[in-house]
Amino acid sequence: MRLALRLARRGMGTTSPNPMVGAVVVRGDRIVGRGYHRRAGEPHAEVLALRGAGEKARGATLYVTLEPCNHFGKTPPCTEAVFKAGIRKVVVGMKDPNPLVSGRGIRRLRKAGIEVEVGALGEACRELNAPFYKYITTGTPFVILKGALTLDGKIATPSGDSRWVTSPESRQEVHRLRQGVDAVMVGIGTVLRDNPLLNVRLSRPNPKRQPLRIVVDSRLRIPLTSRLVQTASQYPTLIAATRAAFPAKIHRLGKKKVEVWALPKNSRGKVNLGVLMKKLGERGIVSVLLEGGAQLNASALRERLVDRLLFFYAPKIAGGAKAPGVIGGEGVRRMRDAAPVELVRMRRIGPDLLVEAKVAGEE
Repeated sequence: MRLALRLARRGMGTTSPNPMVGAVVVRGDRIVGRGYHRRAGEPHAEVLALRGAGEKARGATLYVTLEPCNHFGKTPPCTEAVFKAGIRKVVVGMKDPNPLVSGRGIRRLRKAGIEVEVGALGEACRELNAPFYKYITTGTPFVILKGALTLDGKIATPSGDSRWVTSPESRQEVHRLRQGVDAVMVGIGTVLRDNPLLNVRLSRPNPKRQPLRIVVDSRLRIPLTSRLVQTASQYPTLIAATRAAFPAKIHRLGKKKVEVWALPKNSRGKVNLGVLMKKLGERGIVSVLLEGGAQLNASALRERLVDRLLFFYAPKIAGGAKAPGVIGGEGVRRMRDAAPVELVRMRRIGPDLLVEAKVAGEE
């Protein structure tokens, strides 16, 4: 199952809106087939592993990170492939989280006389597809809040200078993160201050995998000369504004291939982020990397939309009472009201420290 998990991760950034899945066929003490889901619409991991095993699959055991499907979609049911291959036993990491299909594949296999074991490395299998799990059960994307901070928690100097807080190694890691998500989101303040591109820039990027670039811009202040607007014909770009946005500006942005959504306001007169997330889910956006700034981060946390935190800490001290932190807004009045998080892991990225945490409430 550990090998199946490693195989599944090879599909990072290419399987959405499908989950990442890996499969291994074992006969006796030998691995005779392996496969992973490469891209949505292409054969599933089980099918590829069984093809690799050929006749050696008869009487063998199939290890798969996610319950085999038992319905027709863009590909036939994987349970049928398991029957035809003559598999004796199937070890499943986790059930399909889709409430409409969960358990059906397992029941179909057992009904056919195949032994099924469920839960091997189940927590790791669920963690692998945490974005898919949230999306398929709530209809809204999994939101990862990313921040680059000095050791004393500053994302810029008092003058607003933020280039660069973290190391080149951390910035490359962010590009790998972008390649693995469906969308990257920032607020208009970040656009006006930094004029970012928000695309994937790696030495070997996947040319077919550029995330949707989203700007939350309630009053549609984005300059037509910004790099995001100027490159919208090359990289998909969406601006989330309120219904108070001027139609003439929307028209001009449309001519530049920028998509604009006019959304309801929240109680503060800003874009209602909950509505935005629901509409992104309807569009098939499974995961969003939230890259700030501080006010958008605060709003997303306040509305309980964030699932994960990824904070890149640089070994620097910026200081300054007026230097901004990663989370803006008014904050809490009492420390006991501070939002709890669960630390997941910490690792070095070049000279920096990457801290990953779950926001309380994430399943």
